[in-house]
Amino acid sequence: QQDGFQIMFYGFISLCPLGENMIEARQLVGLNMDPMVCVEIGEDKKYTSMKESTNCPYYNEYFVFDFHVPPDVMFDKILKVSVSLHSKNLLRSGTLVGSFKMDVGTIYSQPDHQFYHKWALLSDPDDITAGCKGYVKCDIAVVAKGDTIKTPHKANESEEDDIEGNLLLPEGVPAERQWARYYLKIYRAEGLPRMNTSIMANVKKAFIGENKDLVDPYVQVQFAGQKGKTSVQKSCYEPIWNEQIVFTEMFPPLCKRIKIQLRDSDKVNDVAIGTHFLDLRKISNDGDKGFLPTLGPAWVNMYGSTRTYTLMDEYQELNDGLGEGVSFRARLLISLGMELLDTSSPEITSSTEVQVEGIPNISEVNACLDGQPCRWTQVFLPLMGYEFFLFSSFLEATMVDRKIGDKPIHFEVTIGTFHHLIVSVSRKPCIYIKSWWQDQRRRLYNANIIDNIADKLATKTMRSQVKKSTVRDKLKLAQNFLSKLRFLAEEPQHSIPDVFIWMISNGKRIAYARVPSKDILYSSIDEEKGKDCGKVKTIFLRIPGKKGFGPAGWTVQSKIEIYLWLGLSRQRKDYLSGLPNGFEENKLSRGPVKQIFQLRVHMYQARSLFAADSTGLSDPFARVFFSSQSQVTEVLAETLCPTWDQLLVFENVELFGEASELRDDPPIIVIELYDQDTVGKADFMGRTFAKPVVKMADEHYGPPRFPPQLEYYQIYRGNCTAGEMLAAFELLQIGPNGKADLPPIDGPTDIDRGPILPVPLGIRPVLSKYRIEVLFWGLRDLKRVNLAQVDRPRVDIECAGKGVQSALISNYRKNPNFSTLVKWFEVDLPENELLHPPLNIRVVDCRAFGRYTLVGSHAVTTLRKFIYRGADKQANNWSTTVNQDFSKPQSKDLCYFYKKDDEKGKKKKRKKGDEMEEEELDESMLDWWSKYFASIETLTEVTRKKDKKKPAVDPYEKKKPKLDELKVYSCDCDIQTVLENKSFQTFYVFIYTLICVQVYPKELESEFDNFEDWLHSFNLYRGKAGDDDDQNVTDEDRIVGKFKGSLCMYKVSDDMPRDMNFDSNMGMFNNIPSNDPINVLVRIYVIRVSYATDLHPADINGKADPYIAIKLGKTEVKDKENYISKQLNPLFGKSFDVEATFPMDSTLTVSIYDWDLVGTDDLIGETKIDLENRFYSKHRATCGITRAYAIHGYNVWRDPMKPTHILAKLCKDGKLDGPHYGPAGRVKVENRTDEHLALTVLNHWEEIPRVGCKLVPEHVETRPLLHPDKPGIEQGRIEMWVDMFPKDMTAPGPALDISPRKPKKFELRVIIWNTDEVVLEDDDIFTGEKSSDIFVRGWLKGQQEDKQDTDVHYHSITGEGNFNWRFIYPFDYLMAEEKIVISKKESMFAWDETEYKIPARLNLQVWDADHFSADDFLGAIELDLNRFPRGAKTAKQCTIEMVTNEGEMPMVSIFKQKRIKGWWPFVARNEEDEFELTGKVEAELHLLTGEEAEKSPVGEGRNEPEPLEKPNHPDTSLLWFLTHYKAIKQLVCIQYKWLVIRIVTALLLLPVLTLFLYSMPSYMVKKMLGA
Repeated sequence: QQDGFQIMFYGFISLCPLGENMIEARQLVGLNMDPMVCVEIGEDKKYTSMKESTNCPYYNEYFVFDFHVPPDVMFDKILKVSVSLHSKNLLRSGTLVGSFKMDVGTIYSQPDHQFYHKWALLSDPDDITAGCKGYVKCDIAVVAKGDTIKTPHKANESEEDDIEGNLLLPEGVPAERQWARYYLKIYRAEGLPRMNTSIMANVKKAFIGENKDLVDPYVQVQFAGQKGKTSVQKSCYEPIWNEQIVFTEMFPPLCKRIKIQLRDSDKVNDVAIGTHFLDLRKISNDGDKGFLPTLGPAWVNMYGSTRTYTLMDEYQELNDGLGEGVSFRARLLISLGMELLDTSSPEITSSTEVQVEGIPNISEVNACLDGQPCRWTQVFLPLMGYEFFLFSSFLEATMVDRKIGDKPIHFEVTIGTFHHLIVSVSRKPCIYIKSWWQDQRRRLYNANIIDNIADKLATKTMRSQVKKSTVRDKLKLAQNFLSKLRFLAEEPQHSIPDVFIWMISNGKRIAYARVPSKDILYSSIDEEKGKDCGKVKTIFLRIPGKKGFGPAGWTVQSKIEIYLWLGLSRQRKDYLSGLPNGFEENKLSRGPVKQIFQLRVHMYQARSLFAADSTGLSDPFARVFFSSQSQVTEVLAETLCPTWDQLLVFENVELFGEASELRDDPPIIVIELYDQDTVGKADFMGRTFAKPVVKMADEHYGPPRFPPQLEYYQIYRGNCTAGEMLAAFELLQIGPNGKADLPPIDGPTDIDRGPILPVPLGIRPVLSKYRIEVLFWGLRDLKRVNLAQVDRPRVDIECAGKGVQSALISNYRKNPNFSTLVKWFEVDLPENELLHPPLNIRVVDCRAFGRYTLVGSHAVTTLRKFIYRGADKQANNWSTTVNQDFSKPQSKDLCYFYKKDDEKGKKKKRKKGDEMEEEELDESMLDWWSKYFASIETLTEVTRKKDKKKPAVDPYEKKKPKLDELKVYSCDCDIQTVLENKSFQTFYVFIYTLICVQVYPKELESEFDNFEDWLHSFNLYRGKAGDDDDQNVTDEDRIVGKFKGSLCMYKVSDDMPRDMNFDSNMGMFNNIPSNDPINVLVRIYVIRVSYATDLHPADINGKADPYIAIKLGKTEVKDKENYISKQLNPLFGKSFDVEATFPMDSTLTVSIYDWDLVGTDDLIGETKIDLENRFYSKHRATCGITRAYAIHGYNVWRDPMKPTHILAKLCKDGKLDGPHYGPAGRVKVENRTDEHLALTVLNHWEEIPRVGCKLVPEHVETRPLLHPDKPGIEQGRIEMWVDMFPKDMTAPGPALDISPRKPKKFELRVIIWNTDEVVLEDDDIFTGEKSSDIFVRGWLKGQQEDKQDTDVHYHSITGEGNFNWRFIYPFDYLMAEEKIVISKKESMFAWDETEYKIPARLNLQVWDADHFSADDFLGAIELDLNRFPRGAKTAKQCTIEMVTNEGEMPMVSIFKQKRIKGWWPFVARNEEDEFELTGKVEAELHLLTGEEAEKSPVGEGRNEPEPLEKPNHPDTSLLWFLTHYKAIKQLVCIQYKWLVIRIVTALLLLPVLTLFLYSMPSYMVKKMLGA
């Protein structure tokens, strides 16, 4: 079970949020598009914003999806990332570019349950022949309760730009996946349960006149987000479909399971009959001898609710696949095949829609060539198969629930649709069932062989030589191998159904057990035989469905001893081979071999039990079951760690079987723990199982097996652990002489306990006298008890019946610390430390009239870390410090020096292209953020090395001298010898050019053991503990306060020295500070939300308006006025000074709230810090130790105590002689003081013998933000640190200035000089010549509204264009983050501006201008201003490789180069989705700061000031209509002159001829008639 997820049969709901960070997309297929990304999980959809005019959009948006579903349902959900186009053209808007699919289970199975900075490959589901449609870069993480998102290392830009090497694919999946067709053939089904009642059948018969089957089955299949179903077979219990469902999906698929569901069609609501999941990993192999997913034809069995039909089926969720099925429902004959597609073939259908096709009957498919049915046909005919024989014998049924124990009880055994019902009788009932199934034994035999191998691996240790350093790796390797074996042992073609055993009372099914058929399958070869075949097995029956996994269902309904055997009928002769001797079929030829035993149960103690009472405690007792007997221990009141010390004796236990069998495999002992209540029945607390050590009558009772040793047994409550029990069990055979041969039992030794027998001395642990000293420091954060505040608390300490009480705190609100610090008591404890009983801490409130109210309790389960050992002194750090004999002088005092670095002062060189340039770092320009970002880079480098499995190094190894440079000299050596060493001519502490700060990717407490070096915090609990199905009750909710103190225990012996230099009142806790109240100035620095994790959105728009709130004691500071608008990764850079008084104000709460215009602000998350433990820790967490000493600058020393004072105090507290810096001239320190040498020692204080420990360095810690309503799930992480300064010391200096850097104003001037080889888009209507009307458009990414265009170069017939046009882009830029900062309102309704940080990228595009239609896009180039290829000197040298092979080109940065001129190519994608050259542009880029731009202004285009020269455009580029006029003149007057004359002459002669022909007839008539 994964924490926070629901196991199927638990039935409770839990939280599973899935977060996705959409960063950017690249290489989207299309030109000048407006893409938008949709993230879809199940029915939930979320969209990014739309980016204009780009096929490489940058989003950096964050989505969170919350789900409340069981894990299996969650993991089958499909994550779909799709990119669609947004367009003003309604016909084009919403066009899908491509999509990517993966199931959530694949994500959760990844390391840390996440993909980080991976590229999802997009493909078009409507056209599988189209290939890649682009890439989307994203982070995806699935988080359940208790999971934490680990911060992955941030790869450098070149690694992330390697798209093919960072695809969003699990390890082992090839980058190039092929399209494939999955053919799921569904032939027929049988064994369907009756879906009607006798009443419904009679009604139907009365009206219709016939009694047809009331079930209309069909099969529904879901795979990779697609769904298909067969036809519906009306009124049929044995339907035949002969259909196949065809899915088209890429291979290997990123969806693991195919869901096959048999359903009953209904006009109102379809109902599931049964569900089967087909895991593709189990039917395929990707190895060298691998094979594609292949299955069957084979029968698959479906399980679910009981076969008895009811109108309201309470187990219907089992039919949907949610939980373990409790009965056989049906079986389905299917087969699965797969075909890889050749997308280049013209016959391939490009669509991925699910298809349903008819197929021939399986008997026709398997017919042999001669027309006779072959043997494979007979295998799959539904009514033919092999006869199997199932035999079972019920030997014993005990532990039957009292509610049903007085009623008639029946047991039913079923396999498939075959069943047998037996009635309880005095003799051992035997049943057999004959059933017919296809013979798939060979598959099950192989599964049993693998299971046997896995069992041996799990039970036996690895026999290889394992070193201490590699034991964890070896164990992990063995566990991985074991999980693979278990996975292989699961047989997907399991034709024989499982066996179900039901207990029925009064006709009602009460409890069941499910036995896998392969576990009882017989084979003559032992390795192939099922592990429970032919053996007497103990089976515990449980309640079906959800009810079986709550407190009511955890009680065992019945324990049965049953013998099971399954095999072919022809193997029947061996079915009784495993029965105990004396049992035979049908009769008892001779009496069974009966053995008489005595069971001795030595119940010593238990610890960490379940809290069953509202006080947070329990009244536990144990009930022990063995065979048909049971006994209970005594009840111990109000404890979670009872010590019973009790012997339970079971007399005259009758067991059947051979002595050797009983010795090697004795029956199981069941131990159940209960909480005794005054009213009502006892509450179940947990259960465990044990097997006794068996002694036969002829064996000697002695070492090494006897007497048995006490062992810890894990107690389980449901699926959760609920404590441990320390006990021993021995089963002693009573021989012919009776009990006289048994070891004697001593009588009760304690008169007060009555007849209760104690654990014998040989088994009871050997005791020694220990003294336990208790440091009572104080109580913190006590909550109300019974609506009343705690005012006068006291702490009671108890261990093994002895204890001590603290002094009473007279007024808790004024001072929660104790007046008497140390008390002690002596107690007898086992010498074996593993057997030490827990120590109980109870806090009670002393109220009026002598009443004592329990506030809370805590059980210290292990005392090993508190044991004082004089030799190594590792138990208690303060005691080891003061207990050392410091009277002896040290033989050598340590002096620390650093050697001078010869590279000091040299300039740092960097490589830029093929040139080497020198760069000098100006320290006056450095600030705290310079140190912070350098530290982040260092942490990233180290994390990357660890991920590549390189040896771990110090995260700041490069930032400080190596240990081999640290020379240690004794003061008695000749210093002149040292000075003669050339490498030590000058001694000083070397400071690197940039001093780094330690950045911890987690809480500071995790690095320093919670600062519990001498002062420990013990959480106090009250109230009943919660179960897995009760998510409203967690351990955090039960905490009612803390007890602060410590323990020290040691043996009390006569030879213990009495002249120890200890204060008798303080004992081992000498030299600890006073616990009187102290005033402290707390300075909190809040930097930012961690760069690797975003805050969870709190607004509807998927954003948040975060601000900081600080609470310490009664002081509360809310920085509400400085909220950051619409940011999930805010940069705060704030410091807060708060005065506090320890111990009253010891818990600091840093919260992040979401500002709302209307209503109350919402809490996003909070983190709590215990300041008191930090303040008093010997690690000195008050103010971090820097790596170098400076009195000014970015690395200024901020502690009021200088390094020399700190070192002197540490030496004094540790009773060390020193420090001594030597007389003048002894050591020459050039331009340095003793502070540098003292700081060097402080940075290596852990190397000081005996008293040294690591001091907290100057640091930044990363703390998780948690929400009380979502326990265990991070809402983000915050980077911060805390300084503390006592008010009675020198006041500290002003707080460091960590306010966010203000973006610097820059102005980018881009001059477009010329273009060349631009593709010609237009055809002249008269001449047919190719030409283009060229203009260039440019903008900075994120500033699309500031697009600027050049003028148009008309009628370019060579692709050349002359512009001399200037673009001007002012922008704000953060140098450290290399991002442009843009502040703008998201919409006209937005309350305030939102700040965006976008990579600095310049986009240039070339267009063809059209007057009566939309302009035509020709090509584009995007230049990353921090890293882009150097421009070519001439147009001929400018090639497309400057875009396609950027890695091989010399790269430049405009922020370092300032000014650059050259030629760059325009590119676009052709129909084959490949880049092609569409033009070249000559441009000049000039970057100026805001001040420089004000001093030397220029005009846009060719305007003043500093206008550019007007280009020499051709004459035809003056006016668009003049261009056409001159073109006509060229045609008419020159090229086609005589053709025009002939056409005009012909046109003039044509009307003359027409008039002549028209008038000629009438004229001739007039002449002929003489008119």
